Amino acid sequence: MNVSDFDYNLPAELIAQQPSETRDGCRLLVIHRDTGALEHRHFYDVLEYLDPGDCLVFNDSKVLPARLYGVKEGTGAKIEFLLSKRIEGDVWETLVRPGRRLRPGDTVIFGLNGDLRAEIIGFGQEGTRHVKFSYTGDFMALLDKLGSMPLPPYIERAAEESDKDRYQNVYAKEFGSVACATAGLHWTPELIEAARAKGVKTAYVTLHVGIGTFRPVKADKVEDHHMHFEEYTVSEEAARVINETKAAGGRVICVGTTACRTLESAAGEDGLLQAKSASTGIFIYPGYRFKLCDRLITNFHLPKSTLLMLVSALYTREGMLAAYEEAVRERYRFFSYGDACFIL
Repeated sequence: MNVSDFDYNLPAELIAQQPSETRDGCRLLVIHRDTGALEHRHFYDVLEYLDPGDCLVFNDSKVLPARLYGVKEGTGAKIEFLLSKRIEGDVWETLVRPGRRLRPGDTVIFGLNGDLRAEIIGFGQEGTRHVKFSYTGDFMALLDKLGSMPLPPYIERAAEESDKDRYQNVYAKEFGSVACATAGLHWTPELIEAARAKGVKTAYVTLHVGIGTFRPVKADKVEDHHMHFEEYTVSEEAARVINETKAAGGRVICVGTTACRTLESAAGEDGLLQAKSASTGIFIYPGYRFKLCDRLITNFHLPKSTLLMLVSALYTREGMLAAYEEAVRERYRFFSYGDACFIL
């Protein structure tokens, strides 16, 4: 397959720059795989498509305020950091701009009082740097104070203080992501509680979204693309609930592509979900046979992206592109802060 087969035309004004007024007030495109029918609803209608015995699977990874602005010690040159992942202790893999200014031994200072300092100690993969932070007090508290949310590049504005709430899922608890698992942004505590009251089970897994989510697909052929590896954890409790759901004939509904990729990575050949912590570079595209994911709630994805390939694998390429064309005609809002679709 060619990467260009997953292209579509998207007017720039449909790329959401702000979240919807309320989390569950966004629009919801419901896609019926069996008939190809499309329904135009709102996210607060989602419970109508859930039955007792189904299981919603959420990714509870929490977004780091991972973008930091500082100055190079000695020259005062302005430097931007985007933390990618913790390597060990206070050593992090980091994207830096402008990268040509920073070599091993250089130091970057953050905050008016220099509360946080970072020494470049080496080079990482694909232009990243390994940096070691030094500070007084609690690192995460300093990061919350000095950092801003790493909004995707297609949101053409600076992160605001309100993004620390709205670019974070209400159930997120495990810090580690540099991008939000955005299908979860539409859920409120009340909506999750209403699903449970209806007899729908919930399970939480963790996959920390890395900088690979910002990387475009550069290969011409789909099969030639290589995914970045991301860390995930499936607890004993989550594995038990999801396996019991499948055994009883219930449907496993993944909230987002990251929850889907976690389940498909941790599933054994027997179709049972295994409790484990590991890293995954799973690449799901048409032809893939899903082991656990029956239905998927997700946002609208970028043209020629691996996530558009994933949703096309669950349905069909032609079906997803037709649904996206309909969403464009109906003026849905696209990408991270946009509307949602539910692939039944």
